[in-house]
Order: sequence, then C-alpha cells, then structure tokens
Amino acid sequence: MTKKLALQAEDRKGKARAIVRSGFIPAVIYGHSFATIPFQIESRAFKKILHEAGTTSLITLKIGKDEHQVLIREVQSHPVRGEVVHVDFYLVRMDEVIKAEVPIVIEGVAPAVKELSGILLRNMDAVELEALPKDLPHQITVDVSSLTDFEKVIHVKDLSVPAGVKLLSDLEAVVILVQPPRSEAELEKLSEEVKEDVTAVEGVIKPEKPAEGEEAKEGEAGAKDEKKEKPEKKKE
Repeated sequence: MTKKLALQAEDRKGKARAIVRSGFIPAVIYGHSFATIPFQIESRAFKKILHEAGTTSLITLKIGKDEHQVLIREVQSHPVRGEVVHVDFYLVRMDEVIKAEVPIVIEGVAPAVKELSGILLRNMDAVELEALPKDLPHQITVDVSSLTDFEKVIHVKDLSVPAGVKLLSDLEAVVILVQPPRSEAELEKLSEEVKEDVTAVEGVIKPEKPAEGEEAKEGEAGAKDEKKEKPEKKKE
C-alpha cells in the first residue's frame, strides 16, 4: 500500500527573504480553474516530503480546513547557498491524465561489467510518461543483469511500467548499455603529454634570431654610442 504523504501550509508572514530566514519556504498552489494561493511551508518538513515524493508522487496539501491533492511542480534554490527559496505545487484532477518525467533507477549488476570489465553507460536519467495521478510511479527501476555482453542494450520499450501508465519517450531510444574497456593503444594515447608551441598562439611574437655577424655589429655600434655620450674632461 502506497504511503500517504501530507504537508501542512501556513499563511504567509512577511516578505520572501524574511520567510526563508525564519525556517519556512514561500510557496504557491495553482491548477485548472483554480485561483493561485500563496502560503508558506516549514523547510524541514518540505525537504522530507521532497525526498519521499519527488515530483511524481501525490501529496495531500492542507491549507486551513481544505485538503488538496498536489504534485511538486517546481523547486527553486538559492544559486550560492543551495537552500530552497520557493516551491510551486500543481493541483491535480484525479480523473485527468497528466504527463510527467519519472527518474530511472538502476539495480543489479551487469555481467558485461563484472566479468568483461565493461563500462556501464546511462543515456537517460528519466522517461516521460502519462497516467492518472494515482497511477504515477515514483520511479522506474531498471535491472541491468540482462546485459551479459557488449551487444545487449536496454531500450525504453524494455522498461517495465505499472498498469495504466503509458510511455511517451521514444520507445527505440537506448537507456543503458555497456561499453567495452579501452584498449592498451587508447590508454597509451591518452597518457601522452600534449606539447604546445606558445609562439603559435595569436598575439605571441616569436623573437627573431639575429643573422650571423649582426650581433658583433650591434655590439660595436653600442660601444660607439656609449663613447659619444661620455663627457670629456675639461683641461684646467
């Protein structure tokens, strides 16, 4: 049985920055034919809900005496501190099919990795699907134990989804594969040092080597100039 997730909302108290400093997060709820309502939620409670629900599990949002079935639609974080500064909740209709991106979670061990020293490559982190809100899965689990060699791959069409869920991503798209290990020649090539000629860089002028015999002439000319500049002693 799916665990019911609930979150309590409070009336907004002050400006967004002050709300965040007080341990709460500014938030809104919106949906079809529904007036947007601003409120605030306790930061620690939201982080726990986000970890459990993600963006595809239903949450019962309690605003006053009313309860609304919502999904987390957007989470905004501070670019430096990383703390959540705003959340959008989407009010769903239980009889209306909705689209969502569901994360892919890998389980098991690929024999092509364990026995053949291959490299597991994930081409997709999530798949797009549609379903009624109650049927939306929290995640799609992929067992990679079927990847016994480098020829085998897992496509979107191979994913197992619950009844009532329709995959919208390209069914022929590759989700996971195993790449052969690098050859000794490739590894040797990667280890080679890259030597750069700084004089080839635009703006860098390579000093010209004086022609043979010019160094001596320049030295003589310099000595003559120095002699001219030296003042003569006056006779007493």
